[in-house]
Amino acid sequence: MTARRQRRARQVRREERALPSYSGRRYTVLGLFVLAGAVLIWRAVDQQILEKDFLQSAGADRYLTEVEVPAHRGLITDRRGDVLAMSTPVPSIAVNPRVIGSDAAQIVALAKALEIDAGQLQSRLARYAQRRFVYVARRMPPARAEYVMNQVRARNIPGVHVDYGYRRYYPTGEVFAHVLGFTDVDDAGQEGIELAFDNALRGEPGRKQVLRDGRRQVVDDVQNIRSPRAGDDLVLSIDQRLQFIAYRELKAAVKRNRAVAGSLVLLDTHSGGVLAMANQPSFNPNGDRSNDGGKLRNRALTDVFEPGSTMKPFTVATALDRGIIRVDSEIDTTPGYFRVGAAKVRDSRDLGLIDVATVLRKSSNVGAGKIALALDKRELWRAMDGLGFGHTAQTGFPGEASGQLSDYRHWARIDQATLAFGYGLSVTTLQLAQAYAVLANDGVLLPVSLTKRNTDLSGRRVFSAPTAIAVRRMLEDVVSGEGTAPQAALPGYRVAGKTGTVKKFGPDGYSSDRYLSLFAGIAPARDPRIVMVVVLDEPRAGKYYGGQVAGPVFAAVAAEALRLLNVAPDGAADPDVRLAQAGEAR
Repeated sequence: MTARRQRRARQVRREERALPSYSGRRYTVLGLFVLAGAVLIWRAVDQQILEKDFLQSAGADRYLTEVEVPAHRGLITDRRGDVLAMSTPVPSIAVNPRVIGSDAAQIVALAKALEIDAGQLQSRLARYAQRRFVYVARRMPPARAEYVMNQVRARNIPGVHVDYGYRRYYPTGEVFAHVLGFTDVDDAGQEGIELAFDNALRGEPGRKQVLRDGRRQVVDDVQNIRSPRAGDDLVLSIDQRLQFIAYRELKAAVKRNRAVAGSLVLLDTHSGGVLAMANQPSFNPNGDRSNDGGKLRNRALTDVFEPGSTMKPFTVATALDRGIIRVDSEIDTTPGYFRVGAAKVRDSRDLGLIDVATVLRKSSNVGAGKIALALDKRELWRAMDGLGFGHTAQTGFPGEASGQLSDYRHWARIDQATLAFGYGLSVTTLQLAQAYAVLANDGVLLPVSLTKRNTDLSGRRVFSAPTAIAVRRMLEDVVSGEGTAPQAALPGYRVAGKTGTVKKFGPDGYSSDRYLSLFAGIAPARDPRIVMVVVLDEPRAGKYYGGQVAGPVFAAVAAEALRLLNVAPDGAADPDVRLAQAGEAR
């Protein structure tokens, strides 16, 4: 028995010696575990201590981001503080293309909520597939944006959120459209005053840090980095009350006379500020901004035309100032025309021997032409240049035209003669109003402005005061029963003015049936407060003379303007005019 156990033990020992040794493998595996543990410990130390700042920054990049905070655009008000343009916060709908992906059903649902074409939306998201932020609808009405987001939540569409910015609103609509202009979807000025003063109005955007969730939607504000600086407010020289009146009367006149277009400028003679500037046709800056038919043009500043007989007072003033004629001088216009080389200057009829006042009252081309030819052409040019013709009025308005006044050294005698009655040069409505303001200000040219001035500016003398006063007195006869514009007269006020009826120039020369109808007026004539120029382009309802077409517009606007400006009547007593006494109820 004992021998058997000993044999078995020897056999087991032989078998154990025959098996391979695993001790080296065990050490190897153990070593690998020890090395892996050391690497993990080192990596933990590296990430928790040595690379802590970098890793925190990398993590923050995934949920913290900086966004721009739009600045509030400045208000635009009229001279009395009434708001003409304002910016209000409005929502926009944005999408994260990485989150919404290319899920056709979700994109179709979103497009339906936005009421846009699904194919266009899908194409846009595909084009910006690598971005995290794409606008799909900008500056929406709040109620509309709320409806869209309700649909998004109901259909569980991922990656869609609301972003807020500012949208510009114009409470006066088309009445101020050409003056104010408008802004684009990013609230940057595109036309008019909005463009001219864009840098001051738009301010400076700020920045803030926000927290985003896994879908890149903003869930919280973390910190303010830089506060936005609101844009400066801008005060215009225009009076909203007078602008409404001017717009209403001009629009009615264009319709009544079936004119192609029209413009009107009303100036304050004391400051040179524009009290009203209206154009037709107009547009609504809150809606359609297409330029069909040139609707976006501020014609009073951008469109030039030959001013016709409205230039005659300046020719007379230049001759009076240079001593070429006197107030009581007489000019022989017989037989109703005269020749200048091969050309002929003519009146509508033979006026015979007339004085200077009659030249203006009857609007004699012959009389004005002879006076101009008696002047040295350099002196005539200097006077016209001094009135601002050929130069912009420097309002800063984008697209403002300078008109054209050619150099006197290039004038032939016929050019000098026709310049006297407004052919051979081009002006804007504003330029013509500024020139008439010289007569209203006793010969001094004041710079015009679309913004309200807090200080009086010194002007530049063009004519002597006696000359300007004398010409104004002559122009009073134009609106009398014997003049060319009795329809421009105002009950209780003396008015000085001049009509113009200009043949339009086309490819085949001057047209025989296309006219510009003008009236330039000053009121009250003895102590001027306002200057107004009215231009109607191609009236086609039968009447086309300036006194018939533009004169009534002047009368309607001036009557209400003088009342609103509290200007006392300076004319003869009118039985139809009753002035309220102080303290008297009415």
